[in-house]
Amino acid sequence: MTTHFVRLALTLACGSLLIACNEASNKQSIPQEIGNESYCSLDGMPLVDYPGPKAQIHYSQGEPDLFCDTVELFAMYLQPEQEKHIVALFVQDMSKNDWEHPTDAWIDARSAYYVWGSKRHGSMGPTLASFAKESDAKAFARTEGGEVLAFDQITLDKVTLDGGVLKDRAM
Repeated sequence: MTTHFVRLALTLACGSLLIACNEASNKQSIPQEIGNESYCSLDGMPLVDYPGPKAQIHYSQGEPDLFCDTVELFAMYLQPEQEKHIVALFVQDMSKNDWEHPTDAWIDARSAYYVWGSKRHGSMGPTLASFAKESDAKAFARTEGGEVLAFDQITLDKVTLDGGVLKDRAM
C-alpha cells in the first residue's frame, strides 16, 4: 500500500511540473504588444518611432528580443552561432497595419510571406514586408515592387544590417 501511494504521489508531482512548464512555455509564445516603452534589443531604438514591420524572437528562457525591423529578426535568427532555444518568432501582418505606425496584428513568422526588395523602407532602410496571406504579399509587390518569398527562402545575404550602404555605388 505504501509503495502504491508513493508512486501515485510521484506521478502527480511529475504531472504538475509538466503542466507548470507547459504554461510557462505558452506564456512566452504570446507576442508582446508594442508600447512607448518598447525598445529594439539590438540598438535600443524605440519601436513606435519608426515605420515598417516589427518582429520578435521568444526563447525558452529569458525575455524575448524585440526588433524595429524584420531584417534584424532574420539577421539574428540565421546567424550560425545562434544558440538560444527559440520557441516562437513573430512579425506583423502589414495588410492589417499602417506602414508608418504599425502596432499589432502579430503572426507566426514561419508561416508568413515576405516581400524582399520593395521600394518601402523600414527603420533600418530596405526591409522585408511581412504578410499572413500570400495574396496580400503579391498585391503589395505589384504596387511597391519586390519579390514574394516564404520564410525558408530568406537567406543571410538578403538581410544584411548595413541599410543598403554596402551596395550603394553613388557614395
